[in-house]
Amino acid sequence: MNETPPRVRAEIDLAAVRGNVRALRDRAPRAELMAVVKADAYGHGAVPCARAALDAGAGWLGTATPQEALALREAGITARTLCWLWTPGGPWREAIEADVDVAVSGMWALREAVAAARAAGRTARVQLKADTGLGRNGCQPADWAELVGEALAAQSEGTIRVTGLWSHFACADEPGHPSIAAQLALFRDMVEYAEKEGLEPEVRHIANSPATLTLPETHFDLVRTGLAVYGVSPAPELGTPRQLGLRPAMSLKASVALVKAVPAGHGVSYGHHYVTGHETNLGLIPAGYADGIPRHASGRGPVLVGGKVRTAAGRVAMDQFVVDLGTDTVGPGDEAVLFGPGDGGEPTAEDWAQAAGTIAYEIVTRIGARVPRVYLNP
Repeated sequence: MNETPPRVRAEIDLAAVRGNVRALRDRAPRAELMAVVKADAYGHGAVPCARAALDAGAGWLGTATPQEALALREAGITARTLCWLWTPGGPWREAIEADVDVAVSGMWALREAVAAARAAGRTARVQLKADTGLGRNGCQPADWAELVGEALAAQSEGTIRVTGLWSHFACADEPGHPSIAAQLALFRDMVEYAEKEGLEPEVRHIANSPATLTLPETHFDLVRTGLAVYGVSPAPELGTPRQLGLRPAMSLKASVALVKAVPAGHGVSYGHHYVTGHETNLGLIPAGYADGIPRHASGRGPVLVGGKVRTAAGRVAMDQFVVDLGTDTVGPGDEAVLFGPGDGGEPTAEDWAQAAGTIAYEIVTRIGARVPRVYLNP
């Protein structure tokens, strides 16, 4: 039976993922590399991308939620995995029994992890997170001594093993920002205190993708690479993917659903924010904001159709948007490329980010679950 071609699809090049991991390892040759696969691997598919990253030499995986970490285990992936976004009552015991390293940012979390370890009869692998200036998760310096002290007590009774000390940068994607040096200095101080008190972590880490690419002094024992694993630049200021030695793994493509001739003065899409200036052909692209196409890119979002880059004509709707084809010959079923690596003149995720007034992280991560992923070079 012939498969029905999808109206829209995200092609994920796993060879690109593997190549990006190798390139990032070259940037941090003395550190282990964590491939962050949170948010379904930034929209690329957590399990296939995790396996590709491990094949290329990643030693760790990272997730935000415990459910993401447990899903990797259910898929048979046994690699070292750190999970860092917890709320009270979370599945601590399940994570501990699955040999997931759990991050702790405060006393309540440490106590829940300890209680779960006792209930499981297992030693929990715990990593203490320091807030060195980001102001999100992590333990404040004023509370660090208490957290370290209680962690040491739990470790001495065999309930936990502190496997890591870590933090996260606020502005590593802004070269020269004064907070980078301040956070790095504070992280060194907090690590030094914990180690003097008796902790012997396996890994110390603070470097995210931009720090991995540009700040070798931040690499320590482990670098946590997220967006860069998928070949997208974490910030235009740092360079394009090509300049950084990366290749975008995702290409978003659709089949043109309809082409029709309309007269001059014809309104297009909701609100008639676009009106044709002359007789022209309109092409219907069957993807919209329910698929993750940003409505904020209405009138600006680029797409390669019929060998030319065109922009969304009028508003992006829930399931579709329109492009003005002029007199060009394009037919139903022809391919429209919303973004990809850029090799064939197609737009990139960064181009869509610029059109929507956001960041490339959001563009790839927001591609919805109803868009099938097609994996190339498994």
